[in-house]
Amino acid sequence: MSLLQDRQLTEISIDELMIPSEKVAHVQINNPLEHALLVLVKSGYAAVPVLDASYKYVGIIGKTVILDQMLGLENFEIEKLSEMKVKEVIDRNIPTLTRDCTLLEGLNAVIDHTFVCLVDKDGFFDGILTRRAILKEIKKNIYINSYKK
Repeated sequence: MSLLQDRQLTEISIDELMIPSEKVAHVQINNPLEHALLVLVKSGYAAVPVLDASYKYVGIIGKTVILDQMLGLENFEIEKLSEMKVKEVIDRNIPTLTRDCTLLEGLNAVIDHTFVCLVDKDGFFDGILTRRAILKEIKKNIYINSYKK
């Protein structure tokens, strides 16, 4: 990329690319795993954010983790899903960002994750930044700059 392209990409704020919290499927930390699996299946997502009762971000939960919990030695133990809570299996080791982060900071965060959660200074859930949104912006930037020459 040229210096001009690099400068333009670094000037883009995550705030411009994020999906706001109101539009993001999520589960709460005390929901049963059964509910979390329903949310994941109905939404079509592989993972969703987990929030506490005050809507602060706690981590994420995915289908794979839930399905692992219901695997028995010889069959699926579906009843376990209504007994276990989301808080028992969430992944708390996912990076978070804030709205004022740059696209490049977002790119670094989504290299290993399909999305990262955005939080405010107090830890409240603001929304998500997806790998797809970043790749679309980079593609657009490359396309625009290739025709400026």
